[in-house]
Amino acid sequence: MAITFVFSEERIRKLKPPIDKDREYFKDKTYPGLQICCTAGGSRTYYFVKRTDGRPTRHKLGTFEELSVKQAREAAAAIAGKIATGQNPQDDRRAKRQEPTIKDLWDHWLIYAEGHKKPSSIGEDKRNYKCHLSCLAPRRLSTINKAELQKLHSQIGATKGHVAANRSISLLKAMFNRADDIGFAGQNPTKGVKAFKEQSRDRFLQAAEVESFFRALQAETPLFRDFFELLLFTGARKGNVLSMAWVDVSLDGTAGFWRIPETKNGRPIIVPLVGPALAILQARKETASGCLWVFPGKTPGSHLLAPQHAWERVVKRAGLSDLHPHDLRRSLGSWMAGQNVSLTIVGQVLGHRTPQATAIYARLAMDPQRLAMENATTAMLAAGNKTKLLTIDVRSEEGIQPK
Repeated sequence: MAITFVFSEERIRKLKPPIDKDREYFKDKTYPGLQICCTAGGSRTYYFVKRTDGRPTRHKLGTFEELSVKQAREAAAAIAGKIATGQNPQDDRRAKRQEPTIKDLWDHWLIYAEGHKKPSSIGEDKRNYKCHLSCLAPRRLSTINKAELQKLHSQIGATKGHVAANRSISLLKAMFNRADDIGFAGQNPTKGVKAFKEQSRDRFLQAAEVESFFRALQAETPLFRDFFELLLFTGARKGNVLSMAWVDVSLDGTAGFWRIPETKNGRPIIVPLVGPALAILQARKETASGCLWVFPGKTPGSHLLAPQHAWERVVKRAGLSDLHPHDLRRSLGSWMAGQNVSLTIVGQVLGHRTPQATAIYARLAMDPQRLAMENATTAMLAAGNKTKLLTIDVRSEEGIQPK
């Protein structure tokens, strides 16, 4: 039979571990149901025992080191209040233990994404999760809060960059938006996490860089050389060029074209094949040997994967800095804009869905602006030879005096 006494820190601290059994319970004389368990290992833990649904249940409150006697009694009273209103704290604890984790949510998200997203987008999600979010994997969904996500976002931004931080939080937000599918009814903790401002990238091949870029490409194998040149000559996205299939390419005559079955915008587009692009594809077609893909991969039946190492060699050989494969797409758009091509045509060539996506090329096209400014200044100087100029005399109280 359990020994009963008035709990106090001093009395409990003097309790000795049981010798002939694993554990021993002591009851609080002041608050019925409050007990403390002493184990042979020396631990002391508070419990509250109360009948729930007709049977006695034991509710763990915390250790002697975590709670004072007063706090233990208050915790017991809180549980007693819940039971009095028909609630079962044990059910709450059981539900907590069964609540899905971030890893459970990620597994569910992958299943959802496979039916709604492109493989390239899923690949990016996997990288972001592995690098930035897997640290949350064992956490229960209800334990994630906005404050710690804002801190995580800042840490990723400081070490991996603002874009990586924003994409990671966006992924977590999308995951939580599907959390009710697996039984989580809580709030999305990413709501209100402030994203970093992102500057639209405006890097493209300048006139002084083109020669060194093409010279660097000549040292590559035809596979990589042709791939990078087609990125530039078609303005297509890297993923579309990687998966270019012969069935979608027409090389008839001089008006060849390439039909991209599905773009980032979810719709097909037709890309005209200009002379250099047409020549590359005609040469590759002669050695295709029945392969489905324009750029075959190492594994039979597969296409080329992201040739990052080849790109790094080219950029280093050309002596260029901060140049990405996607910048070749931007280079075509920028050079078209520099030739006074309307932004509407630029947008159609690049497959943009909205004018906003093409607006960046207005500020990248400096040559027309420079030409217009040069014409204006030339006209002003010419007019200056025929018109009396007004000069400012700083010694005059009236300020302006005709000379």
